[in-house]
Amino acid sequence: MDRRIILAGLAALISGSVLFPETPNAQQPDKVYRVGVLVNGGATVDGKPNPALDELRKGMARLGYVEGTNIIYEARFPEGQLERLPGFASELVAKGVDVIATFGGPSTNAARKATTTVPVVAALVADPVAIGVAKTLERPGGNITGATNNDPELASRQLNMLKTLLPKLTRVAVLSDSDIPGADASGLAPIERANVAAAREAGLSPQVLKVRGPNPDLDTAFKAMATDGAQALVVLEVPATIAARKRIAELASKQRLPTMFWGGASDSGCLISYGTPFTADFPRLPPVIDKILKGAKPADTPFEVVSRRELDINQRTARELGIVIPSELLKTANHVFE
Repeated sequence: MDRRIILAGLAALISGSVLFPETPNAQQPDKVYRVGVLVNGGATVDGKPNPALDELRKGMARLGYVEGTNIIYEARFPEGQLERLPGFASELVAKGVDVIATFGGPSTNAARKATTTVPVVAALVADPVAIGVAKTLERPGGNITGATNNDPELASRQLNMLKTLLPKLTRVAVLSDSDIPGADASGLAPIERANVAAAREAGLSPQVLKVRGPNPDLDTAFKAMATDGAQALVVLEVPATIAARKRIAELASKQRLPTMFWGGASDSGCLISYGTPFTADFPRLPPVIDKILKGAKPADTPFEVVSRRELDINQRTARELGIVIPSELLKTANHVFE
């Protein structure tokens, strides 16, 4: 064999160009990715690790990311004090994270204001376009993409369900959070405007009440509902109400107010919960983050729309309120709690 061929072959083996050819999307084995995490709530929920971060870690692990080896998480929790989020977002940017995972409108808005270059992958944003984090869901156009359980029909469906249960319903209270982004000149955020419009379309008079975490003044809110003559309560899926959901349901029952909560909130003790559980967003974030870390651009990565409407009915609460749930509605429920 020609001596020159042998030498060339040895050189190729030493350089690794034969056995380990470079590919454009190959993950560098020595690269340690830093993922910033912004969550609206606390590090623990009901005594357990925050499910947002917990599911993120598990999902990334399934994709081959080993914590401490090729991925490190920089998580920040405002413990309900959402005014801390902008500082946390700036801190993560300063640390040079490769991507920021955000959970909720306030945390996503804080990240949006902190950076236009670090990729942001968001969840639990009711309407990314309405609050200005994306031009369209299909082509976000900036540095933010992710998953959303936005359901344009949710408010109408919830209110029509309440009207079926309460034929004499004319006035409905809507409980929200003062700190969610996107308020217009009327002071209402997109999710609040959607509920007001749906209520009016259904022939109902809406009363929007806002509380602020981490210790929302629910007593004052419920007094205002009583003064306004509210006959039912729609509780929006926002940070302050998520954290205080059990207390809200308890106060509503004492005031004999039928309640409609977001999907997956049946553990609150509410009368009805309906919609896509916010936890349905969690499994969708790791694959998107993986794409971003491998070079995909958020501007061209569509928001994933997660839709899984679930209906849960609490018969015990219904009996306490003297409400008979129609059999047709019970048949369509995913869960009926006795």
